[in-house]
Amino acid sequence: MTKKKSSGNGLMSSAGLMRYYDADKRAVHINPKTVVIAGLLIGLTIIILEANFGRWPLP
Repeated sequence: MTKKKSSGNGLMSSAGLMRYYDADKRAVHINPKTVVIAGLLIGLTIIILEANFGRWPLP
């Protein structure tokens, strides 16, 4: 009969690979939609401020 491996993770741990979803449990998680919305709001604010001070549209 053939021998069965005791665990399937032996090769991954010996190769230096780690599971990053286990390592970042304490990290701050930000929703990607929040990042996109914040970027759009910051960009829109910059355009509005430049239009108010006469720097946009450029000649």
